[in-house]
Amino acid sequence: MSQQTDQQSVTQSAAAKLFDLRVLIGGLFTFYGVVLIIAGIFASPAEIQKASGININLWMGISMLIVGLLFLLWWRLQPLQRPVDPAHSLEPGATSTAETLPGAE
Repeated sequence: MSQQTDQQSVTQSAAAKLFDLRVLIGGLFTFYGVVLIIAGIFASPAEIQKASGININLWMGISMLIVGLLFLLWWRLQPLQRPVDPAHSLEPGATSTAETLPGAE
């Protein structure tokens, strides 16, 4: 029974890491940032003139790339922690705080 529970927790932990929103957001921002940087590098003078002389694709691409890389860095430096199950965190013979509070049943 314990081995099955351990396997389920490992599977849930892997799924949680896979679907961490920081990875999804960081990956999308990074991808679209690179696309906009490429579009900004190959922008024609007419396209730049439409944006009041600012190569908006290049600048937005750089900013999106930075934001995406910051999300991925955040994910890398602070990975998800597996939540502690209160039932398993107690030592044998210890009582929970709910049992020690007066009136708690």
